[in-house]
Amino acid sequence: MLMRTDPFREFDRLTQQMFGTASPGTWSKPATMPMDAYRDGDEFVVCFDLPGVAADAIELDVERNVLTVKAERRPAPGKDVQMQVSERPLGVFSRQLFLGDALDTDRIAAGYEAGVLTLRIPIAEKAKPRRIEISGATSSDRKEIQA
Repeated sequence: MLMRTDPFREFDRLTQQMFGTASPGTWSKPATMPMDAYRDGDEFVVCFDLPGVAADAIELDVERNVLTVKAERRPAPGKDVQMQVSERPLGVFSRQLFLGDALDTDRIAAGYEAGVLTLRIPIAEKAKPRRIEISGATSSDRKEIQA
């Protein structure tokens, strides 16, 4: 059994339960999840930290240009479990990202490894830089004016 207690940690935990994450046993308040986002060549990469969340407890939805990520950390299984310390938040975690038109939302790839959900969103072809040919007179079509 763990008997050591830290009053500041307890205060922190209570504050998080009241304002951020759902308290143990309740599932009503969504919490946010830490995220990194960056461009890597021709794709946009978004990584979410979801430690302790099973892959089947993660939902990804795209509607128009809004990407929604929902994940649920469930309590320890078993009917004879007697929790001694409960500091990790349980419940539903949610995050919405508004994706620009420059991203191809039809080809999003998702992977989950070591508690990190990684989304790779390709840059749309129409948003990539391209060379534009200039039409008009070439140097051989030039006329010389005699004065």
